Formats: sequence, C-alpha cells, structure tokens
Amino acid sequence: MNVVAVWTVKGGVGKTTAAVNLAYSASRDGLRTLVWDLDPQGAASFFLRIPPRLDGGAATVVKRSKDLGPHVRATEFDNLFLLPADFSYRRLDLELDGRKKATRRLADKLAPLADRFDLVLLDCPPSVSLVTEAILHAADIVLAPVIPTTLSLRTLDQVRDFVRECGGSPPPRVVPYLSMLDRRKRLHLETTEACLRDPAFLRVAIPTASVVERMGVVRAPIGATLPSQPAARAFDALWLELKDRFAGPRRW
Repeated sequence: MNVVAVWTVKGGVGKTTAAVNLAYSASRDGLRTLVWDLDPQGAASFFLRIPPRLDGGAATVVKRSKDLGPHVRATEFDNLFLLPADFSYRRLDLELDGRKKATRRLADKLAPLADRFDLVLLDCPPSVSLVTEAILHAADIVLAPVIPTTLSLRTLDQVRDFVRECGGSPPPRVVPYLSMLDRRKRLHLETTEACLRDPAFLRVAIPTASVVERMGVVRAPIGATLPSQPAARAFDALWLELKDRFAGPRRW
C-alpha cells in the first residue's frame, strides 16, 4: 500500500481538489483507493457526498484499540473509498500529545488497511503541528501543490525543511507540482519555467479553471462529470506521472 500526503503549509492552493481528483484517476486506473480526510473542514468528504463525521471522532484516530476499517465508507465510484473527516480533528494535536510514539500513530492505524487498499491519499490540514509530523511518518510521498508565485515557492522551501527535520528516517519524498496555473499571467509563466528546471517537480501542471471551482456545486471529481475538460485530463496525466515516482518494493 502506497501512502501519499497532499500537504503544504499554505491554504487555498488546490490541495483538496487534487486529493479527490487524483484519487478518482487512480480508482479508474484499477487501484483500490482510499481518501482519508484529515482536515476538520471536511472538504474532501463534502466533495464525495459523505457526511464529515467519524464515530468516536479524534479519539478513534489515536486509540490503539480502535480499528479504522469499520469507518471506511464506499463512495459513488468504483474502487474509491473515504475515511471521513470529523470536526473533532481540530483537537487531534491534543489527542496525540503525550501518547507513546505519537508520531507513529497514523502509520500504525493505516497498517491494518494494507490488504484492502493499494493507495491512500491523505488530504491534510494546511498547518505545521504534531499531526503533520504523524502524517509525515505515515507517508511515502508528500505531494505539495505550488501556485506559480514567489510566496508559494517560499512555502515549498518551508515544506522541504520541515520534512527533513521531522519526517522520520527515511523521510518521505517531497514531490511538488504546479497548481492553479494561469497562462495569461506573465509571472505564472516565468515562475513555471523556473520550477520546471527543478527535477523534483512533476511536469504536468493543473490549470486554474471554473470547473475546478464548481466542484463545490457538483460535488464530484471533474473526470466523473466532465472528462473531456482540460482540467480533468490534467489530473489524469498528473496521476500517471505521480505513479511513476514510486519505486522499489512499494511500486505497483
């Protein structure tokens, strides 16, 4: 089972839309795919039409005696499942604090699901916290969305620094990609050119598009409703490129 954490420090950069659309692309590729909505806002749960509620709340996530398996919900789409968000996740740091091996807790909770799923996408809150450390210990890859602007690139540096310092041994690989690219803006084009000189960046960029914004109205992945749209094709291509970044015993 491969685990991808879609995470960055900055909010509003397309993190949740990427998690949901990439999960849909992976499920259509034949992978048994789970999205774990770890953001107390519950946007991924909303997009997939599942109430953002987890029985037992944050305590279910951290108690060793609690199995996450019964809380997995099937979505409307084949091979695509969800562990829903819960508003109590806003206290997840407090629940983890003081627990033995707190930073290993999320990895330990996911381990029993390895026989059920090929891929887990963690939709992470845009923060730096003990929860983030636990996420980094659970993930193989940190997929970091980057809007092609100076401040967003600065945020990427912060992500990389935090992963190096707190990501375990070995830490997950940071794989950035360009999000919300507007080719009408000169700054976006110049920054994109600079980013793509970095071999860590995925080559596929996700464009800014009204169909992405309308996901909150349609409440479905773009590929499920408008598969011919450039944004839908971009997410499919991004998934294939991301899939190629896995290597060794964890490769499909």
